[in-house]
Formats: sequence, structure tokens, C-alpha cells
Amino acid sequence: VGGRLVSTKGSVVPPEHRGMGMVFQNYAIWPHKTVYENVAFGLKIRRTEASVMRSLVADALAMVNLTGYEHRYPNELSGGQQQRVALARSLVVRPDILLLDEPLSNLDAKLRERMRGELKELQRRTGITFVYVTHDQAEALALSDQIAVIHDGQLQQLGTPVEVYNRPANRFVADFMGSINIVPGRMEERAGAALFVARDFETFVEAARAPAGAADLAIRPENIRLSTDGEGLFVGVVADRVFLGNLCEYQIRTPSGLILRVQTHPMQMLEPGASVGVSVDGARSSLFTAQHEGAPEAARA
Repeated sequence: VGGRLVSTKGSVVPPEHRGMGMVFQNYAIWPHKTVYENVAFGLKIRRTEASVMRSLVADALAMVNLTGYEHRYPNELSGGQQQRVALARSLVVRPDILLLDEPLSNLDAKLRERMRGELKELQRRTGITFVYVTHDQAEALALSDQIAVIHDGQLQQLGTPVEVYNRPANRFVADFMGSINIVPGRMEERAGAALFVARDFETFVEAARAPAGAADLAIRPENIRLSTDGEGLFVGVVADRVFLGNLCEYQIRTPSGLILRVQTHPMQMLEPGASVGVSVDGARSSLFTAQHEGAPEAARA
């Protein structure tokens, strides 16, 4: 951590000397201690002078908007307030790194979204490195400067949220970080450019990312456009529609019978059974070597 070795196969630096804070999924604040006592715990262990401790605890509580809650007990707090106590307890000792283990998973959707914004602002204000573990892709994209996608104990990709989402390193990352449609086809060269040829359509792609021969095109639902005038790469049929408030999600059946998941603006309301023109943005899609059933996935070219 910062050039300092804290863990090897042969030895481990004791937790109290690592300079790390920890925020647990289930808060892990002591029910028999007040908010003040919970936050001050680490400082007491360090034998911090009482007057200094009061000042540091006050600053930490102000940082998480809990000023005035010093004498309350955890059972008198909401879930979001309890999580703020856990944050203040970890931040008050000024750690080099703060580890957060799915800290928002126990909160309802609205509170989770608000706390997500508060966490990001808190990180900016303190300048402390946050290592944040989550299974929520939206949370990872919204909070992170860098994302590490891990599967079966192996690092699959490390990059910015934009890089990981728009340029996934492999099929697992593409599927895990959002929704995708997989369209089988093959790569051809036409007029010096890379052309992806599927049963229902053809689209040019970036030659540098195009695997030779049989290939699969991974298309995000938001990178498919629907047109009521029939214009597009092919004509499909609306199989189903789901209204989600901020968007509409469609199931589009292609002429070959493939079902594509498509997301559009909520004002674009298409009825099931309607014929629509379908356009695919090849430049914003990802290409992978074709994966046959039962065979291991090949690395992306």
C-alpha cells in the first residue's frame, strides 16, 4: 500500500498498523454504544487525547451529516444513518485506504442512490483511496475512477468505467457490465474495411478489433435504433414491450428469428406486432471470436 508491504505468504502486518479503514456490509456498529462512542472507538484504541478526540469526532460526524446525533443509539437511527456512523468511524482515524464491502446493499433503492452520491463526494473531499466491492454494475460505474472486474478469482479487466463498459476485454466482462445482444456472423474485408456479416444485416466495425473468420458481435441495447418508417439495416417485428419509466425496453424479432433486446426513449411507444426498421451501431459494438457450445471461449482479438 503506497509502496509499503502489508501482506506476504510469510508475514502479515497487524491490522492496527496497516493504516486501513473498513466499512462492512451489515454496518457492524455496536448497539450498546452511542454514535459518539462508536465513532471514537479507533481513536480510543490509539490513546488519543480527549480534547483532540472530541474535535476529530465532531469533524467526522459533520462530514457525514450527523452533527447532533452524538448521543443517540443505533436503534434510534435509520439504515442510512447507521451506515454513515460506520463511515465516520472508519474515516476519523484518517486511513490511507478505505475498504468498503457492499456497504449500500442493505438500503432501499432511493436511499442507495442518494448514499452513492454522498460517498463519491466524500471521497473527493477526503482524498482517501476507496476500494469498493460491489455486484451492482450501476454502482460500480457511478462511483469509480477505475474498475477491476474479477471472475473466479481472476482479474478480467482493469480500466475506467467508460473503457470497461464500451470496450470489454472479453465476453464475461461485456455481459457482466450491463446487458448485451450476441449476434453470430463472420468477418469479411470489403473496400479495405472490416465488415461484420450476420444473417439479418451487415455493418462495418473497427478493423483493429475484428477477429478473423467466424465472430460474434456484442451489441448494447441502447446502441440499436428503431424506426417506424422501416429505414434501417433490416425490418424486425416488436415481440414485446416493457415500460420502465425512464426508458422502454423492447424484444425485437429479426427475420431469422433472433430476439434482440432494445432500449429506447420512453416517448417512443411501439405496439407489439408492429414492423420496425432496425439499425445497429457497429462502431460501438464489441467483437469476439465465435464461441461454439461446449468449447472454451477464445480471447478477444
